[in-house]
Amino acid sequence: MPNLTIAVIGPEGYASQLGKKGTTSDITFYNAKKDQNTVTYIEPSRYPERVSSLFYAVSTADMALLVVDEMTPAFGESVVMLDMVGVERGVVVCRNYLSREEVLRVVKGTVVERFAFEADDPVHLRERFLAAAKEASHGGAKGAGVRCGAVAVDHHFPVKGVGTVALGGVVEGTIRVHNDLRVLPTEKVAHVRSIQTHDDDVSEASRGDRVGLALKGIEAEELDRGYVLSNDPSLEVSRVISGRAELVRYWKAPLREGMIVHLGHWMQFVPARIAFVDSSGDWRRPVVTLRADRELVHPRDGRIIIHYLEGERLRVVGGIVPR
Repeated sequence: MPNLTIAVIGPEGYASQLGKKGTTSDITFYNAKKDQNTVTYIEPSRYPERVSSLFYAVSTADMALLVVDEMTPAFGESVVMLDMVGVERGVVVCRNYLSREEVLRVVKGTVVERFAFEADDPVHLRERFLAAAKEASHGGAKGAGVRCGAVAVDHHFPVKGVGTVALGGVVEGTIRVHNDLRVLPTEKVAHVRSIQTHDDDVSEASRGDRVGLALKGIEAEELDRGYVLSNDPSLEVSRVISGRAELVRYWKAPLREGMIVHLGHWMQFVPARIAFVDSSGDWRRPVVTLRADRELVHPRDGRIIIHYLEGERLRVVGGIVPR
């Protein structure tokens, strides 16, 4: 049954009340399981210091849990990130005497406006999200008729007696044991020896599952966060991204040529330079060309999020779908 992935944005360690701690770095994973229903919680451990930590937590999430103690710039930036990535479902927990009405005034016009509001009760929240995972599992045989898949790698390491292990989320389609997957953006190919989801061996995993893959044909040091393991021939690998960008309404100035930004997609966060800008008409919808420092892997219609790390109170600039 599919896994539900939830970005938990709030006091550090809040997700420890919802699941068992797993892999930790600048993002920390917590896992919960009841019967065949599983939930993965991701906390941005280095946020607000690093906006990349927030992006990684949100980029592949099905839902979000926002725990709000006060109205801060970090809360506002988190709301903008959720809106740009398009996380449509979620829960808001108000604490420290904040009211639902106070939060709704700030999030008006964003996806968070449609989130449910719940009490600060981790036991109830854990059961709520497990029930949501069960509901998401309905709707047909897992992986039926899906031939291609892709995994966005977030961690990787060697394991004695096993070989190279890659951890990540299935971001599209289905992958299966014995698949040969391209290691994008490289030219290498890795063979899937085995797949685990929540410590169980499985023969296949589908979109939304968090997986550990035992790989043959590649060393751990040849992988990197953001690499995509896939047999989908339609995925694009690009260093030049062009199209019409859409800037968030809170961004205060037009983009300019020469700006150094960072492009986010799945588990990738890549520096890039703005090589061309045409802001005629509406400067919040400019036509731009971005040249990335390294190749970016994305679907043809995938939205790429633009960040500016020198932004004082907001580092989320907007999004672009390459044309």
